[in-house]
Amino acid sequence: MFGFFDSQEKKMRDNASNWLELASKVWHYRRDRLGAKDAEDLTRKRQELERLYRDRADAAKLKLGIESLEGVLVRTGGAIYPKTWLVEYVEFFLVAAIVILGIRTYFVQPFKIPTNSMWPSYYGMTAENFPPGSDAPNLAARAFRLVAFGAQRYEAVAPRDGEVSLALLVRGDSVSLAYTKRAGRSWGIIPSRVKEYTFYVDGAPVSVRVPADFSDNDFDELVIGTFFKDRKALEAQVRSAEQAGRVEETSVKLDEDSDQYYVALRVPVGRSVRTGEPVVRFDILTGDQLFVDRVSYHFMRPRVGQGFVFRTDHIPDIERAFGDQYFIKRLIGVPGDTVEIREPMIYRNGAPIGGSKAFDLNAGRVSPYRGYFNMTADPRYAQSQLFKGDTITVPARGYLALGDNSKNSFDGRFWGFVPEKDVIGRPLFIYYPFTRRWGTAR
Repeated sequence: MFGFFDSQEKKMRDNASNWLELASKVWHYRRDRLGAKDAEDLTRKRQELERLYRDRADAAKLKLGIESLEGVLVRTGGAIYPKTWLVEYVEFFLVAAIVILGIRTYFVQPFKIPTNSMWPSYYGMTAENFPPGSDAPNLAARAFRLVAFGAQRYEAVAPRDGEVSLALLVRGDSVSLAYTKRAGRSWGIIPSRVKEYTFYVDGAPVSVRVPADFSDNDFDELVIGTFFKDRKALEAQVRSAEQAGRVEETSVKLDEDSDQYYVALRVPVGRSVRTGEPVVRFDILTGDQLFVDRVSYHFMRPRVGQGFVFRTDHIPDIERAFGDQYFIKRLIGVPGDTVEIREPMIYRNGAPIGGSKAFDLNAGRVSPYRGYFNMTADPRYAQSQLFKGDTITVPARGYLALGDNSKNSFDGRFWGFVPEKDVIGRPLFIYYPFTRRWGTAR
């Protein structure tokens, strides 16, 4: 590390040692393929440099010995020496990849939190809205935000002058924006899934695509904040447009790979834009990225209250909806524990649960924590549990994990228990983005 301060003699001795190691490697790998003269020359030159090194010759003599040996190595080294820059780079990156994969598999694994089920302990992707007419970060600020927070700009630009309309799914009293899941690319390179939301300006469609893991509810709130005071104002606009006969029915595929269509309503919002103006404009900030300890749980039992990372390929309701992924929740129960939710608290083995500050904050509904909630009836999930009044027992070789953001968490209330074999580890350190949450994981 501090070789810059070494003497010339010390540097040359280190150089000579490296050349001797290379000559030994060539000899052992290629001596059966060398002619008698080449073998003799290689042995003699190597021995001469060894003698100079052993006798602590000065830098000038060592340099002459190295140059003499190099001439023989160029002639006898084959694929070992000399190497092209391409071979050296390939070897370097191959070794680096092996080391990184080994560390990732057995010791520490990087993990990105996509959703806000553990908010506010850990953040998933969040949006910062810049409605039309408001100031947005300039190019320099955007570059800084990209580096510091992983912020990427998304916008839909009006193709013509006219009034904006939204495509909405209306189910009873529930109103949400319609979207279609499609194949896309992350950072313009990596294949991924995206949600495509379509707006209409004077009937002309314009779309914006966001990561598939970005919360439907968060996007709805972003659009509502662009055009309305609140969700009630959106619902009032839907009723008003229906009474005026200004609502059109259209069909929407929720997934481009599915044959199933849904009826959506195209509803004008009562606001117009001009050609080239943004219909919506916002940044999505990356979710917390952290290192996960994969070692500890080989030697000790997971502890209630810890952050808890696991695979999902043996949990049918998750695998069916999201495929094989890594999830992070908070560990609530270990084998043999009895668990009950009495809103806003969790009871474990008959007493208020302990082991994490997040439990206390949720129990007291200390803002922004909102407490824990019982499961409500949902026929889509056969393993659903923890309904009001339910007390459940965690089975052998299973674990119960819930999100800190109970109101908006797809967790063990929906899909049951985590199999012991799918446990990965516990979060160690939030290394990105560079926010106040940077540091030791909670």
